[in-house]
Amino acid sequence: MAFTEISIRKAFTFLEPGPVILVTTREGDKNNIMTISWHMVTDFIPHIAISTGAWNHSFTTMMKTKECVIAIPGDDMIEKVVRIGTVSGTEVDKFKEFGLTPLPAKSVKAPLIEECIACIECKVEDYIEKHGIVVLEGICLWVDQDKKGKYTFHANGDGTFTVDSDKVLNYRSMMEKWIPEGV
Repeated sequence: MAFTEISIRKAFTFLEPGPVILVTTREGDKNNIMTISWHMVTDFIPHIAISTGAWNHSFTTMMKTKECVIAIPGDDMIEKVVRIGTVSGTEVDKFKEFGLTPLPAKSVKAPLIEECIACIECKVEDYIEKHGIVVLEGICLWVDQDKKGKYTFHANGDGTFTVDSDKVLNYRSMMEKWIPEGV
């Protein structure tokens, strides 16, 4: 057998979810951004679960306003995204500090981020405090078609990141009956 047992504390590094995202909030006239790497889509509506809690300044705003925007950055933003996650919005205007452009959303007060590949306006549906899970409902999707071809990136959980490639394997015909209409 070629397996070697290692610390269970490293198990999450094999399962770290989808692309690193930025979550924007707005309270009064103040925008904020937090970096999140733990999230998952829970259905096709879409419902999206993110892992955060009271330790994040944006969390408090999100719970108060019951809304946010999930912004999906490209790999050209990796360093900014990491740095955003290392400072508090109570001390820094992250949009100004990191040279990002807030754009008005259609249905929420939290801003879109112009430099991102896509943005999803969301409403907070639930919070599972025991596990620090916020369940969001996506209500509006914005995609910058000019950024098509930019790659998303994933946290490996150990300070390293993996960038998606442009290689696409098409098994759509095998999965057709499970793909929602219009997707």
